[in-house]
Amino acid sequence: MSTFPTAAQERTEEEKPFGWTPDLMLQVKRVGSVQVSPDGAQVAYTVREAVTWKDTSEYRTHIHVSNSVGGTGWQLTQGDKSCDDPQWSPNGEWIAFVSGRGGKKNLWLIRANGGEATQVTESKTDVSSFKWSPDGKFIAFTAADAPTGWDESRIQSKFDARVVDDNFKLNRLFLTPVFDLPESPRYPRQLTTANLQHVVGESGRPGRPAFDWAPDGKTIVFAHTRTPTQDDWTSSDLSLLDVESGKVRPLLNSPAVEASPLYSPDGKSIAYLQSDNPPTWGGTRTVHVMGADGTGARQLADTMDGFGRYSELIGWSKDGRQLYFTEVQGTALKIMSLPLDGPPVAINKNDGMSLGGVFLNASRTHFGFGWEQLNQPCEAYLSPVEKFEPVVVSRIHQNLQHMPRCKTEIIRWKSTEGLEIEGLLTYPMGPQGYDKSKKYPLVVVIHGGPMGVFTQTFDANAATYPVAAFASKGYAVLRANVRGSSGYGKKFRYANYEDWGGGDFRDLMAGVDHVIGMGVADPERMGVMGWSYGGYLTSWTITQTKRFKAASVGAGVTNLVSFTGTADIPGFLPDYFHGEFWDKLDTYRKHSPMFHIKGVTTPTLIQHGDKDERVPLSQGQELYNALKRQGCVTKMIVYPRTPHGIEEPRLLQDSMNRNLDWFDEYLGAPSRTAASPKP
Repeated sequence: MSTFPTAAQERTEEEKPFGWTPDLMLQVKRVGSVQVSPDGAQVAYTVREAVTWKDTSEYRTHIHVSNSVGGTGWQLTQGDKSCDDPQWSPNGEWIAFVSGRGGKKNLWLIRANGGEATQVTESKTDVSSFKWSPDGKFIAFTAADAPTGWDESRIQSKFDARVVDDNFKLNRLFLTPVFDLPESPRYPRQLTTANLQHVVGESGRPGRPAFDWAPDGKTIVFAHTRTPTQDDWTSSDLSLLDVESGKVRPLLNSPAVEASPLYSPDGKSIAYLQSDNPPTWGGTRTVHVMGADGTGARQLADTMDGFGRYSELIGWSKDGRQLYFTEVQGTALKIMSLPLDGPPVAINKNDGMSLGGVFLNASRTHFGFGWEQLNQPCEAYLSPVEKFEPVVVSRIHQNLQHMPRCKTEIIRWKSTEGLEIEGLLTYPMGPQGYDKSKKYPLVVVIHGGPMGVFTQTFDANAATYPVAAFASKGYAVLRANVRGSSGYGKKFRYANYEDWGGGDFRDLMAGVDHVIGMGVADPERMGVMGWSYGGYLTSWTITQTKRFKAASVGAGVTNLVSFTGTADIPGFLPDYFHGEFWDKLDTYRKHSPMFHIKGVTTPTLIQHGDKDERVPLSQGQELYNALKRQGCVTKMIVYPRTPHGIEEPRLLQDSMNRNLDWFDEYLGAPSRTAASPKP
């Protein structure tokens, strides 16, 4: 419980809103890293929850274990430091995990049936990923170079001027024994040393390391880039490492991105992902298979979404005849099989989403995954591979079962160029429910990316733009997957190249008109909001129309020229606009909200993190100052310690409440009555 009451907490019981509030939404937890034991008898998974007690404002993750049959479960790790990324030992007796209990995030080991955890490594930098050797005697892990004594002395003496793009701390592969921890300086043994070996993974998800062991334990295949800079992802290649000698041999080195390598069960083949050539930010990849020596590489069948940024390789089948992967198709996640000779086939038929990933156990007999739906919070599931029959093994959200559920529908409408656009429409709830004879205020939420996508996640998940809280207050909420979104095929995802603020804006407004035509929305009470690219399109929208009575811009790109010169991804917009701004200055200006800002009158809330390197704070400041100097109603909130997304629960709570209050003020609060259910 927070020691600082929010505005919602200070209201009297009669004034409390109906249903979901930001306070209640923060109680929704995140289930992830669902790992089934090798024998399929148990499931380990993580539960992430907000902790706001006294001076604490953080998300804390701990590992839980449940039996596969009967659902009996227990919390395996405790304490005020997170424990994450559980991985079963090959014999199923132990679980390794990462925790910052001793300062930096290191490897720890605990028996699956409980007991005291043992620290395995003492890395001076965070362990970022790891994987057991096939025989269970070793763990390979990645960690960045530690500061040298010279580095530390320079910092201490304040003689620490930094040269940009120089003296990188690279991510290395290390090896450590698991049970016999000798005092010999041989361990942990650094396996990669060359300057090019910044070991990376595309997904950055726990349990998805950028490397894989050969079944005989003698070789590791890994992906690496030249540097750790965000813009250098395009340099990813594959190499082989001889574990005993430490010798590295290049395996694949091309202008395309090669990543996510996985050995086949017999060790004779390696599957991997390859990007288009040259790589593009829109995200096109194909699945390839080659011999373990790098020969005979061939592409497997294309997937529906062109294996976009929301697709992941899960692993090989037990017989080595197919690969499993996930892909967003429309608003739902599909678990797919991809035969070595043939088209992909969907394994799951139900709609929903797994934000925490889908994982294959060591014996390749079971999938583990967290699963949620629009009206159902996330829980941990497992299913046999041979016959997909999901079984829930957690009961994390029993205390929220009595809460009202939003009514959200998938809707479709026609836009220009004959494109069909899909979106999610959440109907207003309020204490009286939805009345078809009435028109309601409409708030439009725009996703980031622009290759993001709105999917069938739980409507009451805490987010800067809290869908369930808006619906509880009587708003209708439209989330549109405009052109450029993932989940609808490569052509659709690239349809906004050289056209930001063009077809995407028309798609958005066509969706607004469609909801008005349905009789749901009041055209005189509409608001628009979005984060990152969503902030861009929101900023653009207020320069193009006065139909919206209020707007909220979160970490928005507002000036394409200055953004390209200050962001940590300077190659991003030159890819989308097929050229540098100095060669296409008129194009960059044409598509920049700041060069159309004159005459904007829409009251605009601006939210931005002061540590944002992806969309620097100056982008929000440009918008704020331009609106303020014209006399447009505006307010800018700067969140301390915050990168491109808000990472602290209290700051997220503040952001949610400010957005609700902002649209209440300018659209007229639809509902302020009826008691809120208590969790």
